[in-house]
Amino acid sequence: MQDVLVIGGSYAGMAATLQLARARRKVTVIDAGQRRNRFTTHAHGFLGQDGKDPAAIWAEARNQLLAYPSVTWIDGHAEMVAGDKDGFTITTKAGAVASGRRLLLATGLADQLPEVDGLAARWGKTVLHCPYCDGYELGGRAIGVLASHANALHQAELLTDWGTVTLLLNDAVAPDGAQRNALALRGVVVEETPVATVQNKADVLLSDGRVLHFAGLFTTTRTSPASDLAARAGCALAETPSGTQIWTDDTKATSVPGIYAAGDVARGAHSVSLAVADGAWAGMQIHRSLVWPQG
Repeated sequence: MQDVLVIGGSYAGMAATLQLARARRKVTVIDAGQRRNRFTTHAHGFLGQDGKDPAAIWAEARNQLLAYPSVTWIDGHAEMVAGDKDGFTITTKAGAVASGRRLLLATGLADQLPEVDGLAARWGKTVLHCPYCDGYELGGRAIGVLASHANALHQAELLTDWGTVTLLLNDAVAPDGAQRNALALRGVVVEETPVATVQNKADVLLSDGRVLHFAGLFTTTRTSPASDLAARAGCALAETPSGTQIWTDDTKATSVPGIYAAGDVARGAHSVSLAVADGAWAGMQIHRSLVWPQG
């Protein structure tokens, strides 16, 4: 019986595990190897690691965790959850079984991109979602914002601090007069013509044959938990403007006693830095729940 089972060995899951290991608690991490930022080769805005390959950050963090004798790592896909507080059991797709008193879901999110030809192939490279992570590298050049829902208006206004912005409505949003005025005040150009395809680095071929050249494209994905384990366990979910996440309280506890959630799957804003902070907080709160189970 472990103290804690951590489902998801990315940044939030590892940050939580570090806090628990340093509290001398027994932790098993079950990781399916599907980091959300696996499509990119550079992590930006992460203090002390700016510009480093996220795969290298992950590998170094994992090696540091495994130096703690109380940490066990299982490579596998967590498929089934059973039991309750002080007696959870996780079974992987390969049949491995682990038991623990607490359960942390740090499975991350799956991104559903707008259905535009050529977009998915450039995801994490020149098709991006976080200006704080990738805006600086565009060097103040032309930026396209491909609308997927109303959040694109806010995204386009924000991105003008990183370059000259064109908002591609693509029949996804229809800004009213006040919204168009707000965009104009920020210098955003609004393009009404639908997008046919994305080509070359980040060029956009419009349906009327025109080609717009951009240093990078930003869009907002539709998100959902990368694993259905929370739903299987009966955890409440929450709807956000961009999708679905696991509901948690201020201690990162879910609606099911003994189950916690952290990282992108359990918070609104997403980045490596925020995932690490969220995971560290969750690890501390889980430890306290073990010390004061009635607290």
